[in-house]
Amino acid sequence: MTDREQPVLPPQDAPANPYRREFLWVLGGVGAAVGAGLAGWGALELMVPPGTADQWHKSVCRFCGTGCTIRVGLRDGQIVDIRGHESGHNRGVICVKGSMLRELPRIEGRLTRPMIRKGGKLVEAGWDEALDLVAARFGEIRDAHGPDALAFYGSGQLFTEESYTANKLFKAGLRTNNVDGNPRLCMASAAAGYVSVYGKDEPPGSYEDIDHADVLLLFGANPYECHPPLWERIQRRRAADPRVYTICVDPRLSPTAKRCDLHLPVVPGTDLLLLNAMARVMVEDGLVNRAFVDRHVRFARDGHTVGFDEFAAFLADYTPPAVAGRLGIGADVIRHVAHRFARAGAAMSLWTMGANQRTQGTALNIMLNALHLLTGQIGRPGATPFSITGQPNACGGVRDTGALAHALPGGRQVTNEAHRREVEKLWGVPEGTISPRPGYHAVELFRALEDGRVKGALILCTNPAQSMPDCDRYAAAMDKAFTVVSEIVADSETAKTASVLLPAALWCEKQGVLGQGERRYQLVDKLIDPPGEARPDLWILTQLAERLGLGQLIKARTPQEVWDEWRHMSAHSVYNFEGMTYERLRALPGLQWPCPTEDHPGTVRRYVEGDDPFVSKGAGIEFYGQKDKRAVITLCPYVPSPEQPGEDYPLYLTTGRVLEQWHTGTMTGRIAELGGAAGPARFMVSPADAAARGVSSGDMVEFSSRFGSVRGRAVTDPDLRPGLVFAAFYDARLLVNRVVADHVDPVSKEPEFKLTAVQFRKIRD
Repeated sequence: MTDREQPVLPPQDAPANPYRREFLWVLGGVGAAVGAGLAGWGALELMVPPGTADQWHKSVCRFCGTGCTIRVGLRDGQIVDIRGHESGHNRGVICVKGSMLRELPRIEGRLTRPMIRKGGKLVEAGWDEALDLVAARFGEIRDAHGPDALAFYGSGQLFTEESYTANKLFKAGLRTNNVDGNPRLCMASAAAGYVSVYGKDEPPGSYEDIDHADVLLLFGANPYECHPPLWERIQRRRAADPRVYTICVDPRLSPTAKRCDLHLPVVPGTDLLLLNAMARVMVEDGLVNRAFVDRHVRFARDGHTVGFDEFAAFLADYTPPAVAGRLGIGADVIRHVAHRFARAGAAMSLWTMGANQRTQGTALNIMLNALHLLTGQIGRPGATPFSITGQPNACGGVRDTGALAHALPGGRQVTNEAHRREVEKLWGVPEGTISPRPGYHAVELFRALEDGRVKGALILCTNPAQSMPDCDRYAAAMDKAFTVVSEIVADSETAKTASVLLPAALWCEKQGVLGQGERRYQLVDKLIDPPGEARPDLWILTQLAERLGLGQLIKARTPQEVWDEWRHMSAHSVYNFEGMTYERLRALPGLQWPCPTEDHPGTVRRYVEGDDPFVSKGAGIEFYGQKDKRAVITLCPYVPSPEQPGEDYPLYLTTGRVLEQWHTGTMTGRIAELGGAAGPARFMVSPADAAARGVSSGDMVEFSSRFGSVRGRAVTDPDLRPGLVFAAFYDARLLVNRVVADHVDPVSKEPEFKLTAVQFRKIRD
């Protein structure tokens, strides 16, 4: 077993440079404060000294799913400067994380040689020895236990070419659908919601809709910290038109909530009551656009079509007075929000993990889309439902390529025989090659590692030993199996569990395409060499395929060859982006699919005639992903979370991100400017909850749940309501996911990171 003792946090409460962090927070309000639409985050140039670049190259930010187009400055073969690209959707705006990308290739602890575990310790090895061992062990496991004893766990950070190749290698080569990844932890409910409603995944609108919206509903999202360029765009919109109204639904008074016109601090876990109650108000008060609904919408219950009247009857239990007490929001406020949304000239909703990482995440996504369909707030500028993405390629690289346990490329499903046959033909493999059984989703995959159903796994570009809920359990599960980990550093929590550790190239050290939340694909060109013997994940996959005897299946070996194969394959689906050549992506700040031909400008809004090439002439709006070309609103009853506070665990814990750090901090935590600004992670507690336990700000505490315990420092936050605790998950010294529940949504299989019943007590330093 790997030693996973938790290090003691340093005795400090504030970041290393509190004044610097204060400056970063101030920047987020500049656009609104000056009332002139200025790019507040552009003021980062005052803080980040310019480099001495003599070459500039267009690229894409490596971090969140916003997908900011950037300019990368080089000198003497090194990245020395980063600036926002004015032609990108971000209009030259980048956040503090993006501004520090120049330091990413130089972070300490880079893994530069393969390592193999021998005698319980990782020792350096050559590439041939490491890959020969992996191929031999995978072959032995497959022959002895069958293909489903193997698995691939990928990432929304891999390039599309890498995810596509891994999916093909495992599903068509090794013949197992045990292909999943960390997008299951963040965006699976959004995908399941879109598929349920429209028949196909991905948002129908674009970031451009922010510029036209009159009402912006931010639901379980904190773009001020997590997607700053999008928040800046919202600020520009508010500065341009003071009548724009912003609403934030969040149990926590987040930095975003503080800056919105209205904050709805719902009781944690109850927000489906709010959406159903809003729909009830729309029905009751005549706010439903019946002409739109009658032409474009179908209602369903338990898989069967029902009429509008049955939908209205279902909502009878969700009147504002009936839900107000449980929801923690007054009935009049619920009515006000419903009317604001329905009566807007253009209403846009934006949501992310607060809606997705829930046991009712799919239902929340369905109802967020339903509000738009009921009121006709869809398909025109500013009127759209929009799920914000967490990772730079969770959409393009995983959801679009079908690199999930239930999926196949281009919106196809492994359980659908016609879909399997079509993909087998496109991949040139015999009929029956692809298994009809869905593979293990993320949580079940790690449980399968735990109990021996899966005995060998390849893990690329992610850190599940820190990012999974109940993470100690699943780190121990990885210790039991033959795990092959491709990593950029040698000491991540996941690297510590590896049987074989492979050094990976990152970002501009390799070439590939990233696909962000608005269906925009952008190209990252290789600009610098990786350190030591680090190699791109695509190279690792193709070398492994050759050693497994699958070289004839994985014929495309270079990024452009893989991209051309995948874009030609996309032409056989409504995910068609065949017109996106490397040449076009290199010249343009990305293109949005569908984009079927090389002269097509890309699609800003799906399902809209004249914009989306798949909409029939004369249809106006057509939801072609469904057989009857109608969007489907499923009746979604509220079901309380399994995590309810009680005598033993009376508080709710919710987790998230902070401004300067991203995901598990493997990259941003090693950049001095960002690490110093954020400081160590802490538990944020209300003054009342701290006082009740004799805890002062800065004290060491132990948090516990039914899943585990973790120690760290507590900081009182007057903005937190009593009974609610917040912690970020970027710091391996505070492995908050040790205590986080691993319940999953029954449809999307996404874990409920946002709701865990906990207790805490003061302990000695």
